[in-house]
Amino acid sequence: MLLSISFLNDFIAQAESGSHKTSQYPREFQNLKMKVSFGIGKPARVPWISLTAAGMTTSNGYFPVYLYYKEQKTLILSFGISETQEFGSNWPKNILENYARIETVIEKPVRYGNSLVFKKYEVFRDKNLTKFQIDGSDQSSEEMEKDLNEILKIYEQSLDQEVNDESSTISTGLFYMEKQLEDFIIENWENTKLGEELELIYERSLVSQQYWTDIGPIDILAKRKKGGNHVVIELKKNQNSDQTVGQIARYMGWIKEKLNDENVSGIIIAGKFDEKLDFARKMVSQLEVFIYEVQFELREYRKS
Repeated sequence: MLLSISFLNDFIAQAESGSHKTSQYPREFQNLKMKVSFGIGKPARVPWISLTAAGMTTSNGYFPVYLYYKEQKTLILSFGISETQEFGSNWPKNILENYARIETVIEKPVRYGNSLVFKKYEVFRDKNLTKFQIDGSDQSSEEMEKDLNEILKIYEQSLDQEVNDESSTISTGLFYMEKQLEDFIIENWENTKLGEELELIYERSLVSQQYWTDIGPIDILAKRKKGGNHVVIELKKNQNSDQTVGQIARYMGWIKEKLNDENVSGIIIAGKFDEKLDFARKMVSQLEVFIYEVQFELREYRKS
């Protein structure tokens, strides 16, 4: 699915109609959460389409976002910054310093004036057709898609920098969550998908978790119930996809040589679908990728 001119045409048309319905819009786009809003209760003066990474929301984070200023007939593809809460991280310094804030290009914007302008499109509607222009020049679907892909690439690069910074809000949150996940997997091994085919390693006591090697600890080392071959399990923590693949390949090589296991394999456990990991999985036959999901449930307290 591409966020092409036809897609944006539907978005603009609905923004002008006053309808609040969003169920027809996809919930994901290129591994990012996609959210569309036309207002709650009454029509928004600035409807939007946001694309957020894991750990962020439109009310708490930074993200690419289309903002449609209806009164000015202007669509802005923006380096969005949440208004509701101050997130612990932000767009890189070069973005903050080199792009204009919306409040400098839209006179007295009703919302989102602190976000930054990547592209500004003038919007012209004629019956069921919408035209987008920059400085009087019509923009093609290919040009619009190029703009979106460019800002998404910048976003991906900024997220990689965040993940590599162990003190950042994103990295700290991911590390905390996935350390708890590692403990949860071990404690509930027999009830997980892993426990169906794999078994933990005991040497008087459990040695599978944080299995020691002279090139670093393996998150979890298990064995196949059939055949006894080793399986290296790594959680994608405070690092990018390429680093995770390189790390697990290194551990698999160590197991192959040091434990004489020619059929060692690997599993990466990640919090969401990742296209880079998917390409690696297709080329490395001994590598699998699992996605974990966290379910949170509230129950009413009642005395027995």
